[in-house]
Amino acid sequence: MKNFLLALGLAATVALVGCGKKEEAPATAASGTPVLRVAIDPTYEPFTFKTADGKPAGFDVDIAEAICAEIQRRCVFVEQVWDSMIPGLQAQQYDVIISSMSITEERQQVIDFSDKYYSTPSRIVVKEGTPFESLESLKGLRLGVLKGSTQERYAMGELRPVGVNVIPYEAQDQVYLDIRSGRLDGTVADAVEVTGGFLSKPEGQGYTFVGPLLNDEKYFGTGMGVAMRKGQDELKQQINQAIQTIRANGTYQTISAKYFDFDVYGD
Repeated sequence: MKNFLLALGLAATVALVGCGKKEEAPATAASGTPVLRVAIDPTYEPFTFKTADGKPAGFDVDIAEAICAEIQRRCVFVEQVWDSMIPGLQAQQYDVIISSMSITEERQQVIDFSDKYYSTPSRIVVKEGTPFESLESLKGLRLGVLKGSTQERYAMGELRPVGVNVIPYEAQDQVYLDIRSGRLDGTVADAVEVTGGFLSKPEGQGYTFVGPLLNDEKYFGTGMGVAMRKGQDELKQQINQAIQTIRANGTYQTISAKYFDFDVYGD
């Protein structure tokens, strides 16, 4: 679902930096509890957002807390602009990314992932009544996408060649503001996120999905995983075990039911 632009130079740097180094010890809170610094982009409701009092919330946040409980660490959330997520991870500004990051081949060249913890398709959203028979029907429309996202990659690969004006944004909520103001005609976004963050709200009235579900692995990967630096093998094993545990003991289902009325884990 998000950042796919991975520079070859960055890949080479990571390979050199990671070579032969031990997995770093976790930071420790004043209480003595090991900390897991978790990067989130809080503009992606219902997966990551902030409450009225500024606290991080959402499905990703609750899953992160459940994982932290299983591996006996305390989650510390670090807000990050989406397009800077992977560079920040590699610069050790945080330990993991739990923010709806798709597991794609491009990303796996430079970072590692846990097993998936959910999977949802993407969709194209435009104003109701927009004629649609094929992607070519969208020629001339202005569609906003999250900069560095898998949706941007899809739009650049499939929509721009047929004449759609694809406009990247730093945050998904900025896309919705510009749709509302008339500067955009629609978006390509995760189907669940755009429903919760836009279509179900007053400003989203009059807009709808067109076209098929978008889930081609070429663009969208194999589900959302916890991203971490290469070489964090022990942490990866712990997180994978935690995901298995919370799915087996009912914690995952309880969290999911708080936000969704369907199985967000997917196939």
